[in-house]
Amino acid sequence: MEFGVQFFPDVGPQHKAADVYFSECLALVDLVDRYGYSHVRVVEHYFHYYGGYSPNPVVFLAAAAQRTRTARLITGAVLPAFNHPLKLAGELAMLDALSNGRLEAGFARAFLPHEYARFGVDVNTSRARFEEGMEQVRRLLEEEQVAMTGRFHSFPATTSLPRPTQRPRPPFWVAALATPESFVGAGRAGHAVMAIPMAGGQMRELIGQYREAWRSAGHPGRGRVMLAFHMLCADSAAEAEAVARAPLNGYLASLVDAASDWLTGMRSADYPNYDKVIAGLKAETFESQVAKNAAWVGTPDSIADQIAEIDRTVGGFEIASLQVNFNMVPLDAARRSMALFGERVLPRFRA
Repeated sequence: MEFGVQFFPDVGPQHKAADVYFSECLALVDLVDRYGYSHVRVVEHYFHYYGGYSPNPVVFLAAAAQRTRTARLITGAVLPAFNHPLKLAGELAMLDALSNGRLEAGFARAFLPHEYARFGVDVNTSRARFEEGMEQVRRLLEEEQVAMTGRFHSFPATTSLPRPTQRPRPPFWVAALATPESFVGAGRAGHAVMAIPMAGGQMRELIGQYREAWRSAGHPGRGRVMLAFHMLCADSAAEAEAVARAPLNGYLASLVDAASDWLTGMRSADYPNYDKVIAGLKAETFESQVAKNAAWVGTPDSIADQIAEIDRTVGGFEIASLQVNFNMVPLDAARRSMALFGERVLPRFRA
């Protein structure tokens, strides 16, 4: 199993200035290669303090690429609904070059209604925009002189520059939350899948559907599954809980606030049952997240036990992406957590 680091800004100007936040993130990136973390990953969100400090993951990953030599750089994930494929393909290939071929490109549909409203994009076109946009980016990265006539974006024969450093292109990931079609579609297309067990749902069943779609499409192996977790490792359980409790509860509250339209009448066929998904998250707490192994908080030994348990529960996964400075976790605590995990947990799961 591999373990990487994910940055999901959950702060706004009222909590922490952007230059301070990113300085702290890059200080943590400096630890990634030292302790053998496999990747650095960052989201794309807008406008709200839930994620809004990261409107372009490529920018942050370009900085991270200069602080690491071996870690993969993963967009977790870019949003075709809000980006022109010509621009997105060029930016991704530029990052692939800057990182000497370490990019892995994750794509997502976006799920926050307020972002769609502010961009003037119909949330009911979410899946169609995602599928068209991802396919157009794929072709622009793999081929030259690509002409496309789409529902949302059309362009004449175009060779996107720069060309990808990895050939035919960087690996693709698909972000999936709770919709079976997302897991099945990723498996059928031969892409890796990134998921979030904190959202509840039948993760074992969803991952099983992904693996079956992968096999049925004739792809070798069984695909790759990444699960995201909050992680705080400390010398004692009491210390870990004292540091992580308020930030994790704050993170959950900000997520529900950002997605609150799903609780006040918003409905879309592209997002079946998202009112129930967000209502479920509204009921989550620090204690419930730790109890279901969606957050790893404790000593190295207890976290290792949590990892083994959730691996059994979901039927196996390949990569864990760890939020280490979620919400207002202090930099020193996040540093110590990464070091302890890297020294005393990560080696136990290294092949």
